[in-house]
Amino acid sequence: MTQESYLQDLFADRIGGQRFGKDTAIYKFERIKRAKRAAQMANPGAELFDLGVGEPDEMAFPEVVEVLCAEASKPENRGYSDNGGEPLKAAAARYLREVCGVAIEAETQVIHSIGSKPALAMLAATLINPGDVALMTIPGYPVFGTHARYYGGEVHNLKLTPENSFLPDLDAIPADILARSKVLVLNYPNNPTGASATPEFFERVVAFAQRHRLAVIHDFAYAALVFEGKPLSFLATPGALEVGVELHSASKNFNMTGWRCGFVAGNERLVKAYGAVKDNTDSGQFLAIQNASAYAFDHPDITARIAAKYSRRMDFLVPMLRRVGFEAEKPRGSFFLYVRAPHAAVALDGAETPFATAEACSQWMITEHLISTVPWDDAGPYLRFSATFQAKGKEEEKRVVAELERRLARFQYRW
Repeated sequence: MTQESYLQDLFADRIGGQRFGKDTAIYKFERIKRAKRAAQMANPGAELFDLGVGEPDEMAFPEVVEVLCAEASKPENRGYSDNGGEPLKAAAARYLREVCGVAIEAETQVIHSIGSKPALAMLAATLINPGDVALMTIPGYPVFGTHARYYGGEVHNLKLTPENSFLPDLDAIPADILARSKVLVLNYPNNPTGASATPEFFERVVAFAQRHRLAVIHDFAYAALVFEGKPLSFLATPGALEVGVELHSASKNFNMTGWRCGFVAGNERLVKAYGAVKDNTDSGQFLAIQNASAYAFDHPDITARIAAKYSRRMDFLVPMLRRVGFEAEKPRGSFFLYVRAPHAAVALDGAETPFATAEACSQWMITEHLISTVPWDDAGPYLRFSATFQAKGKEEEKRVVAELERRLARFQYRW
């Protein structure tokens, strides 16, 4: 028997301590990957439809790639960028002004990020001390909360339910929790629900933050992926610049997920604090990527074309899901469609397959239908469908959705 290394005793408690690496629990997305592989092996040659993908299905636009290539060949872009990159800062300020109706100072109220994920991690370092509470929506993106716990903080979850239009009920937060809370983290258009905020809700958030001395972080990852009206930036709310920052990203808005570039903008003190942590965390994204991202932010028409594609796909998906029995409604933005999971599927011969959770339903859909979705059981059983499935053009999209309907319609669903 091999003796266990003494290194096992050195791991920090925040990642599991001596138990690190010994947990046999399998992460949800790993279970989905395994189920997809098993389904494809059991059905060789059959087409598997992946509607669980949380990233764009196409490459960045050619003109953005051309800018990257040109910028990568410039010697002045070869070095560390640290918190710099004047072209991106200037483009961010223009984007906020022209697309979001927000006036900010590029020099003091914007710093680039290597994507929103590390920005959320660093912002936790700027605010959380042991015992502090972060208010976060559930279901939701957990990164800020994970790092808040790393620093000895706690997370209080605010459930997103259809009864409140998938907006958090701020009035339901216990007084003792509020007394220890430092920050409220939001994300609209929302992942995974696809819900959008309203100006009235953001006004309540600003007043709530001021009343309870909270910082607000708005993860605006799906900023301009809207199907009606204009993008609704939290920073456009009167008073928002006094209490919060907003995270913008090229990933979803410009098909640039792997490029890892975005920016943090808003309250000057919070931006400066983010920059101080960032100075001690990374040396900045490659300037060629920053400058290509600046080009993208200066061309919001790119996002409009991407959003039009997702809107068209939603117009195919939503009626199809309704026809087979799901309660689906087209969101106003993002590329996610969040629907309640059934309690059971009933075959034509009357055989019933019960689902105790959304995850059980998701696994069944992969195994029986070769349709991959993402389950969420945090605030009731829901399935997340994504409009980023692989398809080239309108006719191929129609074919994919028709085949999805053919497979799903072989069963009736009990709710």
